[in-house]
Amino acid sequence: MPRAPSFWSRDGVAARLLSPLSAMGAALTARRVARPGWQAPVPVICCGNVTVGGAGKTTLALDLAQRLVERGRAVHVLLRGYGGSARGVKRVARDDPAALVGDEALLLAAVAPTWVGGDRAASGRAALAAGADVLLMDDGLQNPTLTKSFSILVVDGATGFGNGRVLPAGPLREPVAAAAARCRAAVLIGADATGALSRLPPLLPVLRADLVQDASIGALAGQTVLAFAGIAIPDKFFAPLRRAGAVLAAARAFPDHHAYSAPDLHALRLQAEALNARLVTTPKDAVRLPPGFRAIVTVIGVGLEWDDRDGIDRLLDAALC
Repeated sequence: MPRAPSFWSRDGVAARLLSPLSAMGAALTARRVARPGWQAPVPVICCGNVTVGGAGKTTLALDLAQRLVERGRAVHVLLRGYGGSARGVKRVARDDPAALVGDEALLLAAVAPTWVGGDRAASGRAALAAGADVLLMDDGLQNPTLTKSFSILVVDGATGFGNGRVLPAGPLREPVAAAAARCRAAVLIGADATGALSRLPPLLPVLRADLVQDASIGALAGQTVLAFAGIAIPDKFFAPLRRAGAVLAAARAFPDHHAYSAPDLHALRLQAEALNARLVTTPKDAVRLPPGFRAIVTVIGVGLEWDDRDGIDRLLDAALC
């Protein structure tokens, strides 16, 4: 995924010049989401957002999938499979290459049965035939093919809604109010640095959570590392490493969902050797690495720490009603 234009974070001349195209885009999205979708006979929970890029949908979907599995529910996850070449509906196997199904699908498939496909209704029907009693969507708030029974708006606290404009003038897929009106709750990940919550309906329930790295990050304190990440906001990975006491000799940011080439990996290996540094990356990047290279890389995962630990379970109770 290409880097976001810098003007998406502020309302300047470029954004205003593109605003007529944004109005057209918002109108087209409104028409698309108004189409009737297939009504599944089981709960359909959607972790969606209103911006392009990394708001934390997959991290939330992983958290919810694990909770549903622990409840004994036969949850199946549906997603597009961004970055993968698979067409139609495909059930993800754990040994599928990321180039086929996408990196996020492989992370989710480690927790629960996962299906990729642009037509969420078709994926949902396949999941039901395979025994699903809950469908969990990672993204798809703007996809009309499958009717959602409980949508959650995921908001990144650091970036919020950018300049508040719809593509291409800003980072929004549709106006915030339109997306929020179709949601039953919102999840804010990280501190609200941009005042994003003030843009949401006052009666929309909001849960707050922070991204937290695996406890294994503590072993990197005082260690010299070369960190690399191909995620939407690489500093979400680099900053916690610094806070944990790791000495970042280098921090290499790649585009989101980057397909690492042999020259990329050779350069990373040579740079790490020159710096006498340990290679460190994210789980999302790790599944895009060949096994031989993955074996020499330390992987630091991430999860959610909830301000109200009971609140997320109450939210799931409501979603399953």
